[in-house]
Amino acid sequence: MATALQGGLCPVGCLEAEKGLGNAERSRGNQIYGQSRSSVAGLPFQFFARQALQFTHRAQKLRISCVASESRPKSSNDKEVPAAPEPVSEDVLAIASSIKYHADFTPLFSPLKFEIKHAYVATAQSVRDALVQRWNATYEHFQKTNPKQVYYLSMEFLQGRALLNAIGNLELTNSYGEALRNFGYDLEAVAEQEPDAALGNGGLGRLASCFLDSLATLNYPAWGYGLRYKYGLFHQVITEEGQQEVAESWLELGNPWEIPRHDVSYPVQFFGEVYEGEDGKKQWVGGEVIHAVAYDVPIPGYKTRNTISLRLWSTTVPAQDFDLASFNAGKHAEAAKAQASAEKICDVLYPGDGTPEGKLLRLKQQYTLCSASIQDMIFHFKLRSGSDYSWSDFPSKVAIQMNDTHPTLSVPELLRILVDVEGLSWEEAWKITQKTVAYTNHTVLPEALEKWPLDLMEKLLPRHIEIIKRIDEEFLQSLVSTVNKEDLEKTIANTRILDNVELPEAIKSILTVDVDDKEATEELEVTEEADLTGQEKEEETVVKPQEEEAVVKPPAVVRMANLCVIAGHKVNGVAAIHSEIVKDEVFNDFYKMWPEKFQNKTNGVTPRRWLRFANPELSKVITKWLGSEDWVLDTEQLSGLRKFAEDEELQRDWVQAKRASKVKLAAFIKEKTGAVISPDALFDIQVKRIHEYKRQLLNILGVVYRYKKLKELPAAEREAKYVPRVSMFGGKAFATYWQAKRIVKLINDVGATVNNDPEIGDLLKVVFVPDYNVSVAEVLIPASELSEHISTAGLEASGTSNMKFSFNGCVLIGTLDGANVEIREEVGEDNFFLFGAFAHEIANLRKERTEGKFVPDPRFEEAKDFIKSGAFGSYDYTPLLASLEGNTGFGQGDFFLVGQDFPSYIEAQDEVDEAYKDQKKWTKMSILNTAGSPKFSSDRTIHEYARDIWGIKSLPVP
Repeated sequence: MATALQGGLCPVGCLEAEKGLGNAERSRGNQIYGQSRSSVAGLPFQFFARQALQFTHRAQKLRISCVASESRPKSSNDKEVPAAPEPVSEDVLAIASSIKYHADFTPLFSPLKFEIKHAYVATAQSVRDALVQRWNATYEHFQKTNPKQVYYLSMEFLQGRALLNAIGNLELTNSYGEALRNFGYDLEAVAEQEPDAALGNGGLGRLASCFLDSLATLNYPAWGYGLRYKYGLFHQVITEEGQQEVAESWLELGNPWEIPRHDVSYPVQFFGEVYEGEDGKKQWVGGEVIHAVAYDVPIPGYKTRNTISLRLWSTTVPAQDFDLASFNAGKHAEAAKAQASAEKICDVLYPGDGTPEGKLLRLKQQYTLCSASIQDMIFHFKLRSGSDYSWSDFPSKVAIQMNDTHPTLSVPELLRILVDVEGLSWEEAWKITQKTVAYTNHTVLPEALEKWPLDLMEKLLPRHIEIIKRIDEEFLQSLVSTVNKEDLEKTIANTRILDNVELPEAIKSILTVDVDDKEATEELEVTEEADLTGQEKEEETVVKPQEEEAVVKPPAVVRMANLCVIAGHKVNGVAAIHSEIVKDEVFNDFYKMWPEKFQNKTNGVTPRRWLRFANPELSKVITKWLGSEDWVLDTEQLSGLRKFAEDEELQRDWVQAKRASKVKLAAFIKEKTGAVISPDALFDIQVKRIHEYKRQLLNILGVVYRYKKLKELPAAEREAKYVPRVSMFGGKAFATYWQAKRIVKLINDVGATVNNDPEIGDLLKVVFVPDYNVSVAEVLIPASELSEHISTAGLEASGTSNMKFSFNGCVLIGTLDGANVEIREEVGEDNFFLFGAFAHEIANLRKERTEGKFVPDPRFEEAKDFIKSGAFGSYDYTPLLASLEGNTGFGQGDFFLVGQDFPSYIEAQDEVDEAYKDQKKWTKMSILNTAGSPKFSSDRTIHEYARDIWGIKSLPVP
């Protein structure tokens, strides 16, 4: 009967009736519920609903009336539930009453039906009531106590679905589950109706969301700031052509979790001009002004009343900016031009920036986030401090954390407001800014360190460029007085904010003597080298016009990371090896100047979402063997599993929990892709953003080689050498990143061939899971047995998916890169499959490649040749495979060392097969991965940020 109800055939929210019923009653109930309006002639629709309700009332003692637009007769056993909100109750009847209230009085659907989407929205609104009450209490508590608060700025927050996480943190999962069963719905099925919030894409956004969960759980005063993207990044569709991008539709039916704050709105200005008044103050006037309007999403802590907020900005313009005269004149597009220009700022996450218009839009996005958020922080600072506030107290009340370089404009915006609006001196404003802002670096890739064209920024943000130029000049002046003269030119080149920009005269004059001496020396050397004839001298001095034209001056840019380092009081990396690379390579000159600025804060993930809620089967086993659920808040207790790792009973429990997750994933894969996979096979998973440095190409080349070897072996030998394996991939390639999209295409082409090969059967399957997001991860990760984290050493800052897999008892295969280094240390070398070159070897290996010294392994060539043979279709993979060939050149020379690491990767995969054949050994490895994961809780990371960078204290709501 539950199937019929959830399929929407019950018109009025019929009640769950399977519990305690005989087969005959179930059959009768299904017959009644199974009638549709159109299929039953001559009888009113309500008749069948009433019959069904009377049937269910006979079956159970306690009944809750249906949500309907028409009344119905009560049965003798029926208890009418009032439609009334009850935001803080654990009572099932009260929760059901709250759901009914929202279905009736905050409707978004037709009142004639109570289908599953309606049930989801009403349930979410019911949960939100509890969150709003706690959110208000938290806000009032912070308002009264006026603590120092951290404001976390990020362009991404990859939240995932909110319902199960919220009721889990509120400890109401069972109560809501039972309440929904009384309406004929299963909680998990209702939760699946929620779309993932399209507010992020990858690890950057998921880290921010994990941090908010920990901040709320640990009772820290905090606030998140982001943008409310209408269409997200994109919805990924996989076709025969590969990845196709479609706009996300997550807001089409509304978002029941957000709270519009129409009273919270700030002006954000673009373009215009800067004038200096008679008093010497700068005034930024004219241009375009939009409004940033706040939408709050409550973030509940686990087992605490504290509920903080993620404040998302949406962009619009006032009604008076609509040109009514133009509209009435038939110029409709012109009339709404201002509105369209404002709204598109928050349309798409990371709009393509291959055009000047795309770059302009991205810069608008970043400034909107920074400007609205800084204005909001200042408003709250004044509100909490009262009329006698002092600006010198600002850093003791406000901590701003810039998650990567996207929020860098917070620096000049804070300075602009303090100097131009609040009237502070430059010196005082600069001291306040430096004490307030901190910067987290997430990459060592040069292309990921943001650089904005100077002319674009001058056009869009003229006042901010003046401020940035002043910071740059003052920083250069400080270098003159602190850096050795012989190192000055190099240091300036590496550290100044403005690149390819002429030096200020004062700095240039210091360097001129050295430059003149150098040129004179070079001229003397040339004269002594050869006694040129007059004709030769003449030819030497002739400047050919075409050569003059060939010299292209590089564009002037603003280096945002350098601005972050100069302005911030702390700079942190996100894994131990990454932080060392930051100090030794990326920002080495800065580190030598300010070693005290640099810290490491190894990333973490919330154990609530990623283990307790995503993997209830394994969580029950952990709780059973540790004796309580205290590990959810104190992950150090997970290490207690080590002493039971070889216990046969624990191993049986562990295997059963893993298999339940694998069966669930197999059903999910069939539903999403049509592929049939066996739960008895090894589940090998790589899910992350598709990028060449993350080396999904290495993985699929390994699969190709494995498939070729399987085909070459007799059937009996195949099973002896290889264990059955399902290789799963997931992740999005950026829409204009063609090489990444070719990798997606190759994975799917390989899967299409392998999965339909009857000779191979279940020995090998290849699955690409489309539209990878948090909800997909919550199904994949609990079922994983082997997970691939195989980036070129030294290029992955940290990674967080590796931590999620370890928490869930998954064994990793990977390089010594990012957090892999620390995970391997914590779980033990024997419980991690290591391969590949080390980070300190990479530069020399690339140099050897350039010199033509690299000799490819025959197995590597074999895999490439197999693809070239057309074994996986007629698609031309030449541009993809060419990137792995040659020694130098753009798109060639195997920059990410796939060929270099391929042999050791294949050998590590052979070790995986051998280990998996011994299931007792493998299960022990799995247990020890969970036991070794405590360090990678985001709770630990947040405690370190709070203590070492933000200087904030825990402040639980009483």
